[in-house]
Amino acid sequence: MKFITPLVLIAILLVTTCGCRTTRHINKAIAARDTAAVVVLNQSSADSVKMVNTAIENLNRKYIDFKSFNAKIKVEYEDSKGKQPDITAIVRIMKDSAIWISLSATLFNIEVYRMYINRDSVILMNTREKEVQYRSLGYLQEITEIPFDYETLQNLFIGNPIFWNNKKVVSIRRTENHILVLAVGDVFKHLLTLSADNNFLMHSKLDDLDVARNRTADITYGDYENKSGFDFSTYREITVSEKNKLDIRLNYKQYEFNKDLSVSFRVPKNYKIK
Repeated sequence: MKFITPLVLIAILLVTTCGCRTTRHINKAIAARDTAAVVVLNQSSADSVKMVNTAIENLNRKYIDFKSFNAKIKVEYEDSKGKQPDITAIVRIMKDSAIWISLSATLFNIEVYRMYINRDSVILMNTREKEVQYRSLGYLQEITEIPFDYETLQNLFIGNPIFWNNKKVVSIRRTENHILVLAVGDVFKHLLTLSADNNFLMHSKLDDLDVARNRTADITYGDYENKSGFDFSTYREITVSEKNKLDIRLNYKQYEFNKDLSVSFRVPKNYKIK
């Protein structure tokens, strides 16, 4: 892994997907029914407004509102050079305050990077080379060209929708098994797919409004569990595509909400500032 790879990897986890096999299967299943689906949003129709309000209410009910979060995640990713070595990520989050991340090479179980993110800054330690970088959160936006903030990164790990605004909904469709809700924001067109039976978030697709960028991203959510009072997706498939494509798979091996947690971060004095 290059020194900057974890920054890009973690930031890219924000944006999300289109290309993995499971994702394609879900997209095909949705597309097959879309031909019979009808756009029902009509500002002058009481039924249409009711359907939109119901969809938004269901989204809000599934929103995970937490105090702390701790997880161990197996990260697999593949870029233009092919399959890369697996990573084990330990993630600790204090809501709206701090995100602590440790990345280890899974094969050797050796920590390679440690990261601390708060609302306006990022600290990245390369534990192999004994180097440290101090950056603003805006730096991550620069290197990824993604307009994310702290809440976006937090919601990505937790499983809440990202880059989503209920007030920007422009259409809604219902198929036999899915509810598709489309919102158009300032940067992205965003299509959410919910399961019709339990309103689980199944898929999130983002397309850049700037057609010259041809930037698209998706997340597929699966393997839901409810062990802490939250419906939590323990498996995610993420694909980001512009000039190149990056596929990421997140498998949450362990996780817990609202437990006592420490996110203290200390940089050893012998580390070189890079």
